[in-house]
Amino acid sequence: MKKFSKSFKALWIGEVISEFGGAAGGIINGLLLYEVTGSKEWMGVLWLVYFIPSLILQGISAPFLNHVVKEKMLRNIQLIRAGAYILPLVGYLIGSDVGTILGLVVLQCLLGLMQPIYASLSFSLLPDLCKENELIEANALLDGTIRLMSFIAPGATSLFLIVSPIHYIYGFSSIMFLASFLALSRIPQSSTKKVATWSKKFWWAEMKEGYRTFFKYPQLLRLTILSSTVQFAVGATMVLSIPFIRGDLNGHSWEYAIFSGAFPVGYAVGTVLLTKLPKTYQTMYLGLIGGGLSFVLLFFVNSIPIAWMCELFGGLVFPLFNAQSAAIFQREAPRNRLTQLSAVRLLFLRVTMPLGILFASSSFLDLSTRQIYAIVGMVIVLPGLLHFFASFSHSHNNLLAKKKQKTS
Repeated sequence: MKKFSKSFKALWIGEVISEFGGAAGGIINGLLLYEVTGSKEWMGVLWLVYFIPSLILQGISAPFLNHVVKEKMLRNIQLIRAGAYILPLVGYLIGSDVGTILGLVVLQCLLGLMQPIYASLSFSLLPDLCKENELIEANALLDGTIRLMSFIAPGATSLFLIVSPIHYIYGFSSIMFLASFLALSRIPQSSTKKVATWSKKFWWAEMKEGYRTFFKYPQLLRLTILSSTVQFAVGATMVLSIPFIRGDLNGHSWEYAIFSGAFPVGYAVGTVLLTKLPKTYQTMYLGLIGGGLSFVLLFFVNSIPIAWMCELFGGLVFPLFNAQSAAIFQREAPRNRLTQLSAVRLLFLRVTMPLGILFASSSFLDLSTRQIYAIVGMVIVLPGLLHFFASFSHSHNNLLAKKKQKTS
């Protein structure tokens, strides 16, 4: 952490605090809604009002993000989130079930709308806060810490619930986002608003130009598609994890808890491992292949401890791909279009996750849990192997180009 700038540290602190507050709030959203309604259908509605507006805005907001002050927008988003978490608390305190449900729905909708904008802006801001040779480790640190918070927050929230009524956790989450706002306020403003007047014609032209630019860079498209295969598998495992441990392996709830926590713990360790390894295309694709194999191996597993090891291994190697591919995207995308292209990249990633959920939950294909694990793993492994072997040719061409530059 010492070698990173104060601005990056402020972004990191803001991300960590908001992730903890968001994870805590996300846990109690479902608990409070079920306490009020007792309906699983309402649980589905809660996720729909998060995903559908989010994906719509993700698709149409990309042109706008090129022309905003990124630092200011990040801070404003945290203030909106902080205010949104008060809504269910207000409904609960006035004793109105309708008010509580409405507060939860509005909260989920606002969170869904804000998350893709925040993620795109923070991703594109990173090259402004770090040196180019620090991008891989910076991405790994952010990603690993956020995943670790998603592991720590549920346990911490459980402890809070022992001593505090459920609805007061919303106040805690709101305070966390206010603290994140204060941390982000320490980032000096480097970006400027470029366009003052908007029109439908301008928006459409910018939208077309953004997607045209994205597809002009084959490597950015290739890395985005590979990252999308990972998100597809993640979506599938959201459906498969409980049936696999509780059903296929006849495990207990605590054994599932360890299984679900093994990946983020491994991921945190993997981010440290990345700092010790050479940052090459080969290590990047080996991380992708290894992560895919962690899913394939579950096809053969008959022991819960070995299943834990597979998840831990997957978490350990995936940062080798995720952090390096993100850094390559940030370096090679045109700087004046980076925010917009980040939004396009995120749209690809976010769309494939629900596709994975649909694939794993569909009864039409009549596949077992183990077979689905094997399929989604091979979806990652096969293109990973193809690009791994192709990367040797890429490295050879780069070496020749460098030698030619020296001799000329």
